[in-house]
Amino acid sequence: MAQANIITFNIGAFISTLFLLESGADKFIAHAAALASRIGISEVTIGLVTAGAEWEELAVVVASLAQGRPSLAMGNVIGSAISNILGAFSLGLLCFEGEGIEFDRSARIYSLLTAVLTTLVVPVVYFPNGIVWLVCGPLLVVVFGMYFLFVAVAIGRGVLAAPQDSDSESDDDDDDEDDASSVGSTTGLLADGSTLRARQRRNHHQLLYHGLYLVFGFLAICLAGYVLSQAAINTIDQLHTSDMLFGIVVLAIATTLPEKFIAVMSGRRGHPGILVANSAGSNVFLLTLCCGIIMMDADAEGGLGRENVTMAELAVLWVSTALFAGTVWFGGRVSRWIGGGMVLGYVGFIVLEVAVVHKVGD
Repeated sequence: MAQANIITFNIGAFISTLFLLESGADKFIAHAAALASRIGISEVTIGLVTAGAEWEELAVVVASLAQGRPSLAMGNVIGSAISNILGAFSLGLLCFEGEGIEFDRSARIYSLLTAVLTTLVVPVVYFPNGIVWLVCGPLLVVVFGMYFLFVAVAIGRGVLAAPQDSDSESDDDDDDEDDASSVGSTTGLLADGSTLRARQRRNHHQLLYHGLYLVFGFLAICLAGYVLSQAAINTIDQLHTSDMLFGIVVLAIATTLPEKFIAVMSGRRGHPGILVANSAGSNVFLLTLCCGIIMMDADAEGGLGRENVTMAELAVLWVSTALFAGTVWFGGRVSRWIGGGMVLGYVGFIVLEVAVVHKVGD
């Protein structure tokens, strides 16, 4: 029988840890970008690392696998991929001002790439173990690396526009302004030894500052991922509910809140490229790197254990992705209507998950 105090404590820990997770991911990305720019790493590379990268999802996935609950990890990945489209992209369409949206060439390529990848991954995910996952797990991780290199080359040649940061706006705007003012104030001064040493000390201080925050952000992500997964497992065990249901509905909604916020803001400000990159980049990350890691771990342990993703859930993922690509290619003029339909579809999906697919109490 479920104990109310245990459930209450774990729900409280789950909710409060979400703030730590999002703050840690925000600090990690912002200071990684700032640190890399100061040591000469390409801005394109930084954009690819931070844009659409679901680092908080990866932390939850790894923590869930470490605690022997691969079905919770897989549910989180599939649920987040659905939520990124039906929950986040749809809100961006609804909030977009104007009669229609003009999606550029880069947005169309990103959406098509996501649709093709989803079509290939869906049948693989449906088979929970065996030779299929043994081969496809490492292959998906390699595909993620190839995707990274492909987009880097394409951006370098001007084929694609660099994706925008989907997890956070940089917290280092003030630092950049300070840098600019410092450069301006030193213009015209003689580059004597004392000035050079002062600038070197300042650069060293900034590198140390960003490096420490990078480490703290990474540790926060790891800690939050462990606490979230443990709180979810404790709540699931007390309520005797489904790992897959909790991962697809609760974890997915909670960990994709940044994507929803960015989608709303990009829609209101009239940036369709950010809106598309937010969903497409996140789903590529989820369906390659995260799925690949789950498959490799699950195959070594003998499958997902309790349960696998159902055909109905994978069908929702594929249909929503196809609708996403179709909207970007052909549906710009009626995007607001499509966004409304997606939101209603997501609500219906959640209701069916709770009431039919993974009925609570069964």
